[in-house]
Amino acid sequence: MSRLPIVLLFATGAALAQADPALDTRIKKLEEEVRCLVCQNQSLADSNAPLAQDLRREVRTLAAAGKSDGEIKDFLVARYGDFVLYDPPFKRSTWLLWFGPFILLAGGAAVWWAVTRRRRDPDEADAPPPSGVEKARALLDSPLD
Repeated sequence: MSRLPIVLLFATGAALAQADPALDTRIKKLEEEVRCLVCQNQSLADSNAPLAQDLRREVRTLAAAGKSDGEIKDFLVARYGDFVLYDPPFKRSTWLLWFGPFILLAGGAAVWWAVTRRRRDPDEADAPPPSGVEKARALLDSPLD
């Protein structure tokens, strides 16, 4: 019997949170800034995965409880790590997230440059050895010293 008032209070709070357009806008913005941990290439707002639905409920509950955006993000980061944010903080543990795409791009450019250079200027080792006639011609054409 003691749980009934808590359930009614929660249901009333949830109904009020859904009726507040400013809160809905704030929650939508937060859901766009958080990554779905299952899909990984979709925001929490775009994903239909069961975990995303649970996280959306959690974000809505925290926002309705009066938590700030920073507190909600801190809660999610503490629980799931920096990867949960689409814009992770710049710190030593996230350097790979920030610089990884540029490192891969530079590596790909270096490979492309090496391949095109090799095709343009083939090494002499790759050229076929001269034939006997070519060797004889080179000896006849050389000056006598």
